[in-house]
Amino acid sequence: MDISSILQGGYQHPLSRSWQTRSALTKSMFMYPIFITDDPNAKVEIPSLPGQCRWGVNQLEAFLGPLVKKGLRSVILFGVPLNCPKDARGSPADDPTGPVILAIKKIRELFPDIYIACDVCLCEYTDHGHCGFLHEDGTINTAPSVERIAEVAVNYAKAGAHCVAPSDMMDGRIKAIKRGLIDASLGNKCTLMSYSAKFASALYGPFRDAAGSAPSFGNRKCYQLPPTAKGLGRRAIQRDVVEGADIIMVKPALPYLDIIADAAELAPDHPIACYQVSGEFAMVHAGARAGVYDLRTMAFESVESMVRAGATIILSYFTPEFLNWLEA
Repeated sequence: MDISSILQGGYQHPLSRSWQTRSALTKSMFMYPIFITDDPNAKVEIPSLPGQCRWGVNQLEAFLGPLVKKGLRSVILFGVPLNCPKDARGSPADDPTGPVILAIKKIRELFPDIYIACDVCLCEYTDHGHCGFLHEDGTINTAPSVERIAEVAVNYAKAGAHCVAPSDMMDGRIKAIKRGLIDASLGNKCTLMSYSAKFASALYGPFRDAAGSAPSFGNRKCYQLPPTAKGLGRRAIQRDVVEGADIIMVKPALPYLDIIADAAELAPDHPIACYQVSGEFAMVHAGARAGVYDLRTMAFESVESMVRAGATIILSYFTPEFLNWLEA
């Protein structure tokens, strides 16, 4: 056997195995997606997302307090308006009395060291469930959609969000949001994390159940990327870098590890985020329940593959578990 064929000597010990890791998982890599509803006292379990709930603002102290003590550093907020009227422009999105802005202020008051990101989209707030304004024929009207998305993002930043994260996939929204933040004297105070390569995936089902954001007609394939479109993913990443994104995100994560690697190549000086989406999380749980594998082992394998591909930030519903597991 050739000398160059012998590899096992380099990883035969637990410590030497750990040295083979280019970038180790840390608690600070994890950003926890949480659903904030407009019932201030709500704690409603989401059946398709094991262990996850919709939370009212009055529940945030009891919910987040123990996680902060375990090392939680960041959250991303998704509004779930269930009790207010929705309209074509998504007016509840940045309602000062709505769930997201109230949650920003509450978390800043309770946990001043927590980094708060806000998902920016209209689908949860429009009466049609799409991520922008529509023409009469039901297709996306891009220009007013971008203008409205930028308005919502700026209002979240004004309320105290440390980061705004547009997930709508409208063309040109990164430049519009960056311009809006600068004009509001917030360009140096608020991070812009772009869902740059967001694919039209079957893995969003549990999220749409959680957020009540399923479109009332059609689908989102005209603005989310086709799953086979590697080139479009690369072009979207490059565009968003030029338009001023501070962080580049790929969503979903596990089926798109090649795109995460592309993002790390195309934006080597940017943090690279990925979203382990609701369907990925639910699949890991389902496999563990079926006895296919151990839950913790598979959770680690899944997120470690994302880090191996180049991710430096992981949005994951497993965040509370990793706060415990990374103690070991």
